[in-house]
Amino acid sequence: MLELLAVRMEIPAETNIVLGQAHFIKTVEDLYEAVATTAPQARFGLAFNESSGACLIRAEGNDPGLRESAIRNAQALGAGHVFVLMMQNAYPISVLSVIRNVPEVCSIFCATANPVEVVLACSEQGRGVLGVIDGSSPKGIEGEADMKWRHDLLRMIGYKR
Repeated sequence: MLELLAVRMEIPAETNIVLGQAHFIKTVEDLYEAVATTAPQARFGLAFNESSGACLIRAEGNDPGLRESAIRNAQALGAGHVFVLMMQNAYPISVLSVIRNVPEVCSIFCATANPVEVVLACSEQGRGVLGVIDGSSPKGIEGEADMKWRHDLLRMIGYKR
């Protein structure tokens, strides 16, 4: 029998979350290196749910509060081989390509500062991530003023010229 469950992630103010799935014990160390070398200004915490052997939550980070936040979220999920990265002072777009290139990383479910609910399937064996609910549903279609705002914002924060 499968049970469906939605777990809301606790995301501190001014923090982005990257949630993904990987497959090996060295994931936590490799992700730490990927973030630290790609975005040295970033403060972050990382947790990885090991799904064999001791089945521990492995954790790293350069910010104790964000490390604890990542651990709490990983624990709330309880799904094997899932990693939670909590990050400040950098945007996910700065690290996603490097994270995707970590050999252990299988997939990324979301990268956002929005409220997130993770949809889990629970069985006798354990839990698995089915998907995420990232933010809110659309409320309309952008108009000319919205397009200008988007265009200006991307240039103001340095992502477009």
